[in-house]
Amino acid sequence: MMKTETTHTILSRERQPASPPSLSQSRRVWQGLKRDRMLYLIASPMLAYFLIFKYLPMWGVLIAFKDYSPYLGFWNSPWVGFQHFERFFANDSFFLLLRNTLAINLLNLIFFFPLPIILALMLNEVRKEWVKRIIQSIIYLPHFLSWVVIVGITYLMLSTSSGFVNKFLESLGYDKINFLTSQGLFWALLTLQSIWKEVGWGTVIFLAAIASVDTQLFEAARMDGAGRLRQIWHVTLPAIRNVIIILLILRIGHMMDVGFEQVYLMMNGAVSDVADVFDTYVYRSGIQQAQFSFSTAVGLFKSIVGVILVVLTNRLAKKFGDDGIY
Repeated sequence: MMKTETTHTILSRERQPASPPSLSQSRRVWQGLKRDRMLYLIASPMLAYFLIFKYLPMWGVLIAFKDYSPYLGFWNSPWVGFQHFERFFANDSFFLLLRNTLAINLLNLIFFFPLPIILALMLNEVRKEWVKRIIQSIIYLPHFLSWVVIVGITYLMLSTSSGFVNKFLESLGYDKINFLTSQGLFWALLTLQSIWKEVGWGTVIFLAAIASVDTQLFEAARMDGAGRLRQIWHVTLPAIRNVIIILLILRIGHMMDVGFEQVYLMMNGAVSDVADVFDTYVYRSGIQQAQFSFSTAVGLFKSIVGVILVVLTNRLAKKFGDDGIY
C-alpha cells in the first residue's frame, strides 16, 4: 500500500507543468516599481528633499581636509589632510567644549527624556476626553514658541532688576539671586527651559504607542486583580518598550549636539566657561572668523561621534533582546 501511494504521488508530480523560470532581479524591481508607482509618487517629494538637502551637501565635508578659500574655490583649494583635526584636538578649549556639551546633554537625558513618558502615562489615565484634550493643548503650546520668545520670558522672570522671581524673593526678605549670570545655575536653566518647551510635544509619540496596545491585555490584568499602577508597570510599559528604546538610541546619537539657538541666546560673558559648546564654537570659528575648513572639521567630528554612539547603543539594545533601529 505504501508503494502504491508513493508511485501515485510521483506520477502526479510528473504530470504537473514545469514552473516558469524565475524573473531576473531587474525585472522584479521594475515590476515592483510599476505595481507601487502611486506610493512612490507620493513619497517622491520627501525623497527629493533628502536627496537635495541631506545627501548632495555631504560633498561639502571634504573641505574639512582642505585649506578652503572662497577665492580658489572648492576644487583648487590645497589639500591638508587631518591638519584641522589635529589643531582642534590640540586646542586648549577642546576639553572645555566636550565637558559642557556632555554635561548639558546628560542632564537632558536624565531629567528631560523620562518626563514625556511619565506625562503620557498620566494623560492616558485621564478618562474624560475633553479634559485630556485641554491638558494636551496647554502642554503642547510651548513647542510652537521660538527660542527667542522662551529666552525673553526667562529674562523677564529671572533678571535681577525687574524679574518676577527676584521681586518675590525680595518681598519675602531674601537677597536677589543672579540666575542669568551664575555659572552653577546655567546648565539647570537650560534643562528647565527644554523641559518646559518640549516635554508636552514629546508625549505625542508615546501616547500613539500607548493607544496601539491591545485593550484585552488591560482587561486580563484587571481580571487578575491588577490596579492601575500594576497595569502601567506590567502592561503599558512593556508594550511601549521598543518605542522607548528607539527614541533613547536616537537621543544618545545627539549627545554631541546641544542646539545652537538656545545656548547662544542664553550665553553671556559671565557664564561663557560653562556655556560654550561645539555649536557655538563652530559659529564663532566658521561664521565670525571665516575659518570654513576648521569649523567643518569640528562639525564632522561631532557627526562621526554621533554615528558611533548610535551604532554602539543599537548593538547594546539588540544584545538585551530589543529590536533597535536597524
